[in-house]
Amino acid sequence: MKKNNQKSVCFYFQVHQPLRLSQLRFFDIEDSTITNYFDGLKYATNEFFIKKVGVKSYHPVNSLILKLLKKYKEFRVSYSISGITLDQFEMYDPSLIASFQKLVKTKQVEILGETYYHSLSWLYSKEEFIKQVLLHREKIWKIFKKRPKVFRNTELIYNNELGNFMRNLGYEGILAEGWDKYLGGRSPNFVYKSKKFNLQKDEIELINKYKFVDTPKDEIGLLLKNYKLSDDIAFRFSNSDWVDYPLDADKFANWVASAPGETVNLFMDYETFGEHQWEDSGIFEFLKALPEALLSRNITFKTPSETLTTHEPKEVIDMHDFVSWADVERDTSAWLGNKMQREAAKLVYECENLINDATSLLSKPKKDFIYTTWRRLQTSDHFYYMSTKYWNDGDIHKYFSPYDSPYDAYINYMNVLNNFRVQLEKR
Repeated sequence: MKKNNQKSVCFYFQVHQPLRLSQLRFFDIEDSTITNYFDGLKYATNEFFIKKVGVKSYHPVNSLILKLLKKYKEFRVSYSISGITLDQFEMYDPSLIASFQKLVKTKQVEILGETYYHSLSWLYSKEEFIKQVLLHREKIWKIFKKRPKVFRNTELIYNNELGNFMRNLGYEGILAEGWDKYLGGRSPNFVYKSKKFNLQKDEIELINKYKFVDTPKDEIGLLLKNYKLSDDIAFRFSNSDWVDYPLDADKFANWVASAPGETVNLFMDYETFGEHQWEDSGIFEFLKALPEALLSRNITFKTPSETLTTHEPKEVIDMHDFVSWADVERDTSAWLGNKMQREAAKLVYECENLINDATSLLSKPKKDFIYTTWRRLQTSDHFYYMSTKYWNDGDIHKYFSPYDSPYDAYINYMNVLNNFRVQLEKR
C-alpha cells in the first residue's frame, strides 16, 4: 500500500515551437513547383524564432535548472518536448539538444510522451494519433534513450476515452487540467484515476496493432494541473495590477504549504521563464529561490512517475467531455471555436485517405516527405492563430500569432493546404 504524508510539487514544462507557414497567395494554389510550405513569414523565419526563444528562455533556464538539480538532490522537473521542436533544435541550434540531454542525465528529470507534431489528431483520426505517439517515442529514445511512461496530449486535451486508450497502449499515467467543472469541489492536489470503460471494437483493433506492452495496467493514474498556482507563475507573475504582485518564492511556498492535498502539480509552458515573463521581471530569481523555499517547509519534488508511484489514487474523475488548459472555457474552442478553424481542420484530416492513395507506389523518401508535410500542417498552432476570441483570451492568441488577423491566418493556411491537395490529386 502506497503511503507518503510529505507533500510534493510536480513540475511539468511544455516545450513546443511550431513550424510557421510560408506566405502563399491565392494565385499560388495551382503552382506545382512549390515544395516548402514552412519558411515562416517575412523576416520571422522559423530559425529566427528558435534562436530568439533559445537566447531569451531555453538556454538560460536550462542552465539554471541544471544548477538547481545539482544543488538540490530532491529537486525534480519533467518535460514534454514535441517532435517538431526537436527537429528544429537539430536544424537551427543543436546545442539545445545537448542542453536538454544534460538535464536528463541527472536522473532527476522525466521526459513525457505526446504526439510528434503537437496535433489535434486524437479528435480526428485515432490511427494517425497512434502513429504520431509512436513517432514521438522513437524520437525520444533516439535522443534521450528514455521510454515515456506518462502521457500528455496536445495542450492537455483530455477525456475519459483518451485515458482508457493510453492505458491500453501501455502508459501508466496521463496529465489533464484540474478544471472545477469536473472536480466538483474536490482538490486537484491528489492523484486520481481515469474513469474506466470498454473501448469500441475498432479502437481495440488499433491498440492490438500498435500497443507496446503485452499486459497494460488495470488503471491509469491521472495528474491534474493546479491551474490557480500554475497561472500565478505563468500569467500573473509580472502583472503589476495583480493584487498579489510582486510574487516571491517565500510567498508562493506559503501558498503551496497551505494548499490541501498531497501533490501540487505546476504545469506551464517552458517559455514562461524568459519569454512570456521577461528576465527583468525577476522570474529567474524566483525560480532560483523556489526549491530552497519549498524544501525548508518540508515540501519535496517528484516527477510524474514518482508521484504516481508514491501516492495512492484518491478516486475516479469522470471527464466525459473534452477539457484542455487553454482559454477561459478550458475546452477545444481555442482551436475549433469558429467555422474557419473547424473547416481548416476538417479539410487537412480529410487528406489522410488521399495521401494513402497518392503515396502507395512512391519510394520511401518521397512518401516520407509527403507524410511529414501533411503532419506539419496538423500542428495545432495553425488553428490557434485563427481564433476570433476577444478580451484576455483574444490578446493571448494575438501574442502568439505571426499574422495581423485570424482571417489572414485562415487565408494563408487554406492557400497552403489547397496547394498541397492539388499536388496530391495530380499524383
